Amino acid sequence: MRIAYLVGRYPAVSHAFLEREVRGLRENGVEVETISIRAPGADELLSERDREEARRTFNVLSIGPVRLIAAHGAAFARAPLGYLAIFARALRLAQPGPRERLRGLIYFAEAVVVRRHCRRLGVTHLHATQFADGAGTVALLAADLARREGADWSWSLTVHGPAEFFDVTRFRLAEKVRAATFTTAVSEFTRSQLMALVEERHWSRIRVVHMGADLERYRPVERPPRRDGDVRVLVVARLVRHKGHAVLLQALARLRDQGPVLQLTVAGDGEERQALTRLAADLGVDEQVRFLGAVGQDDLPSLYAEADVFCLPTLAEAVGVVNMEAMATGLPVVSSRLMGVPELVEDGVSGLLVEPGESDELADALRTLASDPELRTGMGEAGRRKVEAEFDAAAEAAKLSALLADYV
Repeated sequence: MRIAYLVGRYPAVSHAFLEREVRGLRENGVEVETISIRAPGADELLSERDREEARRTFNVLSIGPVRLIAAHGAAFARAPLGYLAIFARALRLAQPGPRERLRGLIYFAEAVVVRRHCRRLGVTHLHATQFADGAGTVALLAADLARREGADWSWSLTVHGPAEFFDVTRFRLAEKVRAATFTTAVSEFTRSQLMALVEERHWSRIRVVHMGADLERYRPVERPPRRDGDVRVLVVARLVRHKGHAVLLQALARLRDQGPVLQLTVAGDGEERQALTRLAADLGVDEQVRFLGAVGQDDLPSLYAEADVFCLPTLAEAVGVVNMEAMATGLPVVSSRLMGVPELVEDGVSGLLVEPGESDELADALRTLASDPELRTGMGEAGRRKVEAEFDAAAEAAKLSALLADYV
């Protein structure tokens, strides 16, 4: 079986789980041709595996105007009425306003290029990953164009969340789920949100396939029984507002006043970096916090190994792949009681869950784990068992491979 795998930007440092899924599909005998709308920047390619994937990935926006015009000319010549119908559909899918209509035309232009590339490869199934971007819309239009050209074509979709659910109309989630051959959701939470958007007859084609952890790369390690002020906390996440870093810094400030004084390592980069650096200084915890910037997959295992507690104080999360990775290494997790997180982190078993945005609760949870090395060890062992049983990247890739075999 040969498929194309479409992502808005691939590979990307913040979406390493997609590279794991692609690799897992290939290990299950699926030939995967990766397509990225936008090429990643050099600062995103932090490991040899990333660089290898970038070399073998077709980038839509890098083709240049001559090839773009040729792709559209060929598409029009093959099926002029179908071409015009897809053009009109792209405009209908767009939100009102000149800027959104222009965005719709860009998606149309990209869809024609994707369709031509797949045609040249002899690929007849396109799998798209829907984040809060246009990849899912491009896939929908490309598949519709292929059918109007008379091709025996199919397409499928993975929906992650939560950002896509902030504006389901803009991202046309219901229309995509109805049109796709099948849809995978990365958590039961995500699946439930999709089910609420479409009629019951579509529910059986919405399946849960987790984004899993690489259990070979992320293995349990022996950690010293540090206590209180010696305890090291790690967060791995993009520095964007909804990941809740500010809440974690506020919790550190509470603990500084009440004890213990914890050491925090922040791995990740993003638009909130300067604001968070200023906040740490304003709260008087800047000497306790180490901002590393973006970290590649090759360096993450050692960061997990150095930590005693993993904390993701997220304000919106489908489930949290970094939580899985931390649990795979035997770290107890402190995270938020929302969306799909409780499907992974069992409160009081593999970690502690707190109400989102509540820095006092977060501080209490960190204090509890900082003072009890045995509790941390027990929760870490339970977390590893949970990931092995339900969030193994290899097993989840096998599920997706089986779905492709069933539907394609």
